[in-house]
Amino acid sequence: MTSIMTNASATAALQTLRNINSGLETTQARISSGYRVETASDNAAYWSIATTMRSDNNALSTVKDALGLGAAKTDIAYTGLNSAIDVVDEIKSKLVAAAEPGVDKEKINSELTELKNQLTSIAESASFSGENWLYSTASGGASTASIVGSFNRSSNGNVSIATLDVNVASTVLIDTDNAGRGILTKDIDADALLDTPTGTAENWFLIDASSATAATGTEITLSASTTDAQVSSMIRVVDEIMNQLTDSASSLGAVNSRIDMQENFVSNLMDAIDAGVGRLVDADMNEESTRLTALQTQQQLGIQALSIANSNTQNILSLFR
Repeated sequence: MTSIMTNASATAALQTLRNINSGLETTQARISSGYRVETASDNAAYWSIATTMRSDNNALSTVKDALGLGAAKTDIAYTGLNSAIDVVDEIKSKLVAAAEPGVDKEKINSELTELKNQLTSIAESASFSGENWLYSTASGGASTASIVGSFNRSSNGNVSIATLDVNVASTVLIDTDNAGRGILTKDIDADALLDTPTGTAENWFLIDASSATAATGTEITLSASTTDAQVSSMIRVVDEIMNQLTDSASSLGAVNSRIDMQENFVSNLMDAIDAGVGRLVDADMNEESTRLTALQTQQQLGIQALSIANSNTQNILSLFR
């Protein structure tokens, strides 16, 4: 039956064209945005996972920045310690020279004074972002420094922050509150450094920082009346200071190496998360390009089919001529 009220062919062609146009809009949106899943309506599960992982990646980016800041602090402290080791080594050489007969100890002491001033300058200058791990003025002494090291999400979805802790107390060279907390300001028993100690304490310290709680020993200085035995004691104490500085520098070096490894891991983890999210939500441009071409062809054919279906009604007029 032919009807001018109902054109089934046109209706079918129109419905097909609507579906084609809808697919075409979807494909064009994917090509334009680059995403197969851009909103929750596209795929709620994948969109939720991608949104969470992107948020975690932003947090990891901040962790990476914090690790960079921590690396800078350890670098500054290590550089200061390394410079201090060189100066203390020079002090030890001067004291060894003072043990030579006929040497003017007072002139050597003038050099020692300048070297000690240099140590103080090094300790005070080793500051970064308001933190100084070599020079402490705090009443309670230097505390542990924490560097944000990672952002973790458990299998239950709970998040936590992990830190890399640095024992700053072991790196302090000068403490103006309590001399006993600074490597260069604390008392060191020269007698205890003998192969066979006599049991009589002989305390020496290298720098007098006018600490609130001062050292009780004797500052390492030379004068015309300084005996060879005293010079020998000073040399043993300075050598012990050198050992302690070396240990502190080694510890900082290990921390710096750990920070570098963690920073590389975080960078690789961020890249892996980006790749994983991309697999879930990114559009395959090769596939979308092929689909776009096919849909454009179908659209043209659909328009042609609708035009043919609509022309059927016009053909009815010929029956009444």
